Amino acid sequence: MKKAIIAAFCLFIGASLQAKKADPTLNIIPEPQSISFGKGTFKIKGANFNYDSFLDAATVGAIAQLQDDINIACGKAGSLAVATGVNCGTPLEAMKGIYFLKDATMAPEEYRIEIAGNAVKITAAGRNGFLYAISTFRQILPIESFGQKPAENIKWTIPCCTIQDKPRFAYRGIHLDCARHFYSVDAVKRYLDVAAMYKINRFHWHLTEDQGWRIEIKKYPELTEVGAFRAGTQKTSDNSKHDGRRYGGYYTQDQIRDIVDYADRLGITVIPELDLPGHMLAAMASYPWLGCTGGPYQVWTRWGVSDQVLCVGKESTFEFIFNVLDEICELFPSEYIHIGGDECPKTEWKKCPVCQAKIAELGLKDGNGATKEQRLQNYVTKRVQDYLAGKGRKIIGWDEILEGELGEGATVMSWRGTKGGIKASKMGFDVIMSPTTYCYFDYKQGSTEEDLKIGAVYPPKKPFDAKNLYSYEPLDEIDAEAAGHILGVQANMWTEWIRNEHELYYMLIPRLQALSEVQWTVPEKRSYDNFARKMKEFHFKLMDLLGYNYRPGI
Repeated sequence: MKKAIIAAFCLFIGASLQAKKADPTLNIIPEPQSISFGKGTFKIKGANFNYDSFLDAATVGAIAQLQDDINIACGKAGSLAVATGVNCGTPLEAMKGIYFLKDATMAPEEYRIEIAGNAVKITAAGRNGFLYAISTFRQILPIESFGQKPAENIKWTIPCCTIQDKPRFAYRGIHLDCARHFYSVDAVKRYLDVAAMYKINRFHWHLTEDQGWRIEIKKYPELTEVGAFRAGTQKTSDNSKHDGRRYGGYYTQDQIRDIVDYADRLGITVIPELDLPGHMLAAMASYPWLGCTGGPYQVWTRWGVSDQVLCVGKESTFEFIFNVLDEICELFPSEYIHIGGDECPKTEWKKCPVCQAKIAELGLKDGNGATKEQRLQNYVTKRVQDYLAGKGRKIIGWDEILEGELGEGATVMSWRGTKGGIKASKMGFDVIMSPTTYCYFDYKQGSTEEDLKIGAVYPPKKPFDAKNLYSYEPLDEIDAEAAGHILGVQANMWTEWIRNEHELYYMLIPRLQALSEVQWTVPEKRSYDNFARKMKEFHFKLMDLLGYNYRPGI
């Protein structure tokens, strides 16, 4: 009798373990907030696609692209048609095929995927929700669905499950510096493609620098005729030397519009950066009257921070800034315009009689932790902020804009660690966390292949790799009230030492995927071991299939 009880108990334990193992292993990045499994599978091959008549053309286009890719890969086409006789409340058992249905009660970026043996129902409130649902759905499919060619001997079924998902943070950003090294329109689009796969919704586009001006401004043609090209590029750690080869390029306004429209179809808002009052040597080389000394100036051939900055004591400088912003606002519909504000040496302002006269006119004084020259920069920030507010726009600035007094309504991007973001959030300012210690993708990851990349590795500092980034908790040391001001997280890709796409993606991947889980997934659903498994089992293979370089290993 005792042996029979033991045997029965062992059978029960074995059956329980088998049942637990029966749940499929999914490879979705970023990890959804909730996944529950049902029984059985749904057959993708030949399934008809149906979409709600309330969906906009861009959403229908994304659904059609998904269907086309599946049909090419599995070799059996299903139809695409407007759904009839169903809505988001229709029970799944009453459907057959794949349905995309609008549910206006859901949050803007929320989505739900329900998969049963007879049907798939995907619901969201708007385009971004459907785009994220499609991104998740594609990661449930066999990887061959991404291949744009027929795939043989593939089992075209997916597990029955329900996925309920929405982002943790509303702002999920990625950045690209196209001023130090220029990237073509097609290269920028490929960068956006891979960002969109991982539910990133903001692209911070760095377009102006000491080393190059990259955006066509009709009112000031010499910005691109002169400022878009430099006489050489620093290639070694010796910043006194450059290669002597003319380098440059810029985006026409039509190209800008094309990229903005392309990003919008992917659910990504493009935020341009006009970096001021520092990092403006390319503009000053084009129009020397913008500087304190009147020049002559040259587009910089070296990396670093130039002491030459805009002369902000002159009203003509503000006229220039506002005219440039007029054209930028016409090109970029983003709510936010990034105005830089970082690394602005005050050396020239201290010597410039025009700037000192402006300081005296404004009654600016040293004190309370800020110099009168720092307060002059606050004056610049506030004037630009007020001008953009008149156009219905808001500013983002690097955390140096906190020095002195910051105007109400500005958003702070915290890059010099997390302290600036913590301080700004407690002061009531909205914040985007982007600390170098976790979120600077130009920092080396520890490999000897990255000798000319920025950032030290241990000892004494830890490596800036995907595991380090994954450990980042954006709300550490932030109380509940201040946490409401943390809009989200952004990673930055500065390109002094990133000269081409091959190097770009080596530095981006897999940190991009780690970033997406920090941005999207609540902490209790995150596991680095699970993340590493997903990268090894699916996402590195996906990057190979799509032709993206990456840093191997995880």
